[in-house]
Amino acid sequence: MALPAPNPSARAVVTGASSGIGMALACVLADRGHSLILVARRGQILDSLAAELRQRCRVQVEVRAADLSDPEGTRRLCDELAGREISILCNNAGIATFGPVAELDPDYERAQVLLNVNAVHDLTLAVLPQMVERRAGGILMVGSAAGNMPIPNNATYAATKAFVNTFSESLRGEVSGQGVHVTLLAPGPVRTQTPSAEEASIVDKMVPDFLWHSSQRVAEMSLDALSRNKMRVVPGTLSKAMSIAGGYTPRAIVAPIVGTFYAKLGEGE
Repeated sequence: MALPAPNPSARAVVTGASSGIGMALACVLADRGHSLILVARRGQILDSLAAELRQRCRVQVEVRAADLSDPEGTRRLCDELAGREISILCNNAGIATFGPVAELDPDYERAQVLLNVNAVHDLTLAVLPQMVERRAGGILMVGSAAGNMPIPNNATYAATKAFVNTFSESLRGEVSGQGVHVTLLAPGPVRTQTPSAEEASIVDKMVPDFLWHSSQRVAEMSLDALSRNKMRVVPGTLSKAMSIAGGYTPRAIVAPIVGTFYAKLGEGE
């Protein structure tokens, strides 16, 4: 079965919609006629994006300024979505840290797990029963190539994305034949535009330009893959290489090599 067609009573939900892949997903969905619920902490940015999409695409756009690393904020959103007609859920919101866990802020590491894991799980549980009952719906999980292997100096992020990767593909097996599409996006480096020398982060400086993918292109590829009910979309050379390395290279070999690279990212923060 195909994804649900745009419907004025239905909503596509995009978390982390205030920047990057999330904002691009919102734009592509609106361009394709879907009305939206945009979720992120930065409500002012969402309000501006919503106004632009309403005018340009003639769709309905709702804004929910919510911190999904706060369990209460996630609960309120889940309660609402469980009672709404949700056609597509894009579980995109996430954060990352670099450096040895022992030297990082424990509260921020906990918040990373709450956002990258708990919120993804809770939001999925909120909308999945209605999708199964209607035998129609789509869930796009934004995992990561980093979730395919142990990564010292990126331990919490890699572990949370391992959960998303595995949960996505396991869930896909459960709903096979029930009209619900589940696709995992496992991207490598993604950005909206090439930064100036003054704006470039340590990641921008260390990763060559040809390895980056544009957020717009990643969003289009991801939604096309979700429409086809493809299991996994892995855009970009670096993400494909990490997926292969994580699947076929002994972890005792790959972990120290990748960990050294990520340690340099932590030094640049």
